[in-house]
This record gives sequence, C-alpha cells and structure tokens, in this order.
Amino acid sequence: MSILFVFIDGVGLASAGRDNPLSDAPTPTMNALLNGALTIERAGASSHALLRPLDATMGVTGLPQSGTGQTALLAGVNAAALHGRHQPHFPPVALRSILAERSIFRRLTEAGRRVAFANAFGVRYWEALAARRLRRSASVIAAEGAGVRFRSDHDLRTGSALTWDITGETIRAGGGDAPVIAAHAAGERLARLAARYDLVFFETFLTDLAGHGRLAHLAAPDRSPPSIAEQVHMAMERVDSMIRGALDVLRPGDTLVLTSDHGNVESLSSSTHTRNPVPLLVVGPAAPQFGHLVSIVQVADAVVAAAQEYAA
Repeated sequence: MSILFVFIDGVGLASAGRDNPLSDAPTPTMNALLNGALTIERAGASSHALLRPLDATMGVTGLPQSGTGQTALLAGVNAAALHGRHQPHFPPVALRSILAERSIFRRLTEAGRRVAFANAFGVRYWEALAARRLRRSASVIAAEGAGVRFRSDHDLRTGSALTWDITGETIRAGGGDAPVIAAHAAGERLARLAARYDLVFFETFLTDLAGHGRLAHLAAPDRSPPSIAEQVHMAMERVDSMIRGALDVLRPGDTLVLTSDHGNVESLSSSTHTRNPVPLLVVGPAAPQFGHLVSIVQVADAVVAAAQEYAA
C-alpha cells in the first residue's frame, strides 16, 4: 500500500505543563490516538498509534535548525555532523549533492516506486528562485534530484495538491490568491493521492511560524494580535484536522508518518528553537518498522523500507 509522510516544521516533545501549549491544544484527533496530548508522557503509551521521541541534535552542540534537520530527515545522513554545525533555513551548499542523490525520493524512484510531492508551487515561487530572492529548500532539492514532478496552481485548483499552509487561509491573509479549503478536506486530498502512489510527501511550515510569533496577521481587524500560545493552537488545530481528514480516507493498508526537524512550539519560555526531541507519530500497519528509531537521521531509511515493503 502507501506511506503518507507529513513533515511539520518546528514541533518538539516536552512535558505537559503551562510552558507547553501542546498540553491543551485543540487536537482531538491526536488526543484520541495517543490517549492524551502530544507531550513526552504519551510516548509509547497508546495502542492506537506509535509515538516515539527522536533526537534532533544529531550529537552536535547548539540548537537544531531547519537546513540540516530537513536534510537529515530526507536523506538519512547526519547533516549537522557532516557540516560541522547546525545550519538554519536552507541546506548547506556542500550537502546539496548528497541530498539530491540520497533522498527518499531518489531512492524510491530508482527502485521503481511511485512518489508524489503534494505541495503546490506557484509561478511566483519559481520566479523568486530565478531572481535569487529565495533559495531551494531541502524538499525541493530532493525532488529535483529524483525528477519528481512539482505540482502547480492548476493541481491545487483541481484538487490534487495542497498549499504549504494546508488550507490556503494564511496565504490569502498575506495577499495571495490561493483557494481556501477546510483542513479536513486537505487531509482527504492527501489520502486520495496516497491511493495512486507508493509515497506521498507533504510539508507545512505553519507550526514553526506560529512558534516564532509570525502568524499574528491572521487576527481579525477588530481583535488584538493572538499570543504565541494562541498561534500555536491555531496551527496545531489545522494540522490535527488535516490528519483526521487523511485517516478518514486512507485505506486500511496505508500508513501515516508524521515528524519534525527541531523543537520550537512546545516551549513558551524559549524564544528560539529547542533541543527537545521531536515526535515521530506513525499510524497504520507499517508502524512496527519505525519502533526502533531514536534519531531523525534514521527516518529516511525507515520510510524507504516501509514504502518498498508495503508498495502495491
């Protein structure tokens, strides 16, 4: 069957408490799966889903960052150790060829598996790359290296792609013209794609933006800007509803894998990333193949193995 791999940026696992907005986030789907909130106490506590804490530091001092963390998740290499430090934002130049050659996309397509990158990329994104106003993310480098098709605004409007913010609401609030859909419907889209591919990958940066307080513009004009905790709750509610939509439509043989690259949203007292472990949440028949993982470096190999074993 299929693996649906969902990457959510900047979500760590920490103890329940006032400092952790995940303790009381409006996430009924995750709460039902885990018999409680997405906190460190729920690791290994549920028979409905696998939840494991994964080390995101990779044995390197300093705070984990997106550039090396996402490279590690997608290529299965200790990017921070190879680079000598944690790299923010985008993959280090020296590691881009490794990412292109060793990514889960490349390994699966070379094995004859069908891979879909569910995010839509509009014309303005490619124009920004060409003008060097933006650099390629880890996922874009990996997809290019594997020849995976990039989905467009047309795919978005015909129901076979998603915006990075899941619903299109954040893009609309920023002046974009993305169509707006419900988060549950977004999850259904992902599940329908999974019926046609061996691996479907989707990424959202909404969570990390919330943890950095960068979703304040979503407040109604007559309301004060939302607090960090309120922004985190909004982002997690959207992610949770997407997961519910996907689980409602995924076939019995499909498996959902969700993880992150570094901590952030789980600590209100920290204004930066954290060294907390990140969650690995797996729901479906391939879950036992992820039960031994302890680091984000191991995720890529497990995804590849599961996608090959369970491919139709």
